[in-house]
Amino acid sequence: MNGDFLLAENAENGETRAKSLDVVTFGETMGLFFPQGSRGLGDGGPLMQSFGGAESNAAIGLARLGRRAGWFSRLGNDPIGRRILRELRGEGVDVSRVKFTDAAPTGLMLRETTRGRLSVYYYRKYSAASTMTPDDLDPDYIGRAKILHITGITPALSASCRETVREAVRIARRAGVKISFDPNLRLKLWPLEEARPVLMELAAAADYFLPGYDELKLLLGTEDPAEIRARIRELPAVTVVKNANGANWLYDGRDFREYPFEPVRIVDPVGAGDAFAAGFLAGVASGAPLDEAVGLAAIAGAFAVQAEGDWESLPHLREVEQALGRIRHVER
Repeated sequence: MNGDFLLAENAENGETRAKSLDVVTFGETMGLFFPQGSRGLGDGGPLMQSFGGAESNAAIGLARLGRRAGWFSRLGNDPIGRRILRELRGEGVDVSRVKFTDAAPTGLMLRETTRGRLSVYYYRKYSAASTMTPDDLDPDYIGRAKILHITGITPALSASCRETVREAVRIARRAGVKISFDPNLRLKLWPLEEARPVLMELAAAADYFLPGYDELKLLLGTEDPAEIRARIRELPAVTVVKNANGANWLYDGRDFREYPFEPVRIVDPVGAGDAFAAGFLAGVASGAPLDEAVGLAAIAGAFAVQAEGDWESLPHLREVEQALGRIRHVER
């Protein structure tokens, strides 16, 4: 654990020490390469370089919103993996439990937007992160968090990753850590028939379930809003459904509430769901009411889509406070 967290642990009481992180998350982060403008990957020309992963995106979003976030994974001992670690640490994310390996490379993804259509190509089979096992989990580290955030991407990577996610859930349960689950359905990684039972198993284990409306229709096998709501009621989680026909739904265990949102100009939709998760979890971790947490999530998601990048456009706390009218923007 880095020095900042150690200072907090040494200075505060035992209960605070036990929960010295607001959110811990883990999963694969990949090197990202993409052409500038509308040129396709096969058209030649220079490629820009970045990185991205649902869980690390959320961790960065949480840190920018003033929360204490930890992220871990396995990374290849290569320049891309080392850059990922360096950038996450620079964003204020605790990376003290990250492991490097010489036995497998950091995963890669290529992305292009041609004729208005986004396409992503993964090179993550046999990647370092796909070799994660339950032995990579530190129960004490998970137990220091208020919330464990997992996604449906990690169990899609390999059988050992699937068991790692399940074991992380068991550890969190024993430690009294709340569990947040974003299904992040990726049909390029596994077929729906294989994904559905695993993702619904994790949804049933979650305290906070954060699906998108379109992926929820696939997971539940229905497009009927009434049936979807009935199925959500069967789950024990507080459920927030993103973008359900122009509104976000909140099911708090008793009632459904809808929060319409204003559409914004979308420059790059990648990372919007991760920003939403970060905003919601930042609100929950701070003790805000659920409706305020949903509002913060919507603002974070709206910021994220208005500029390019998986995580680069995630908002900082000051920007959100300006959007909420809490502080005034001084132009010059």
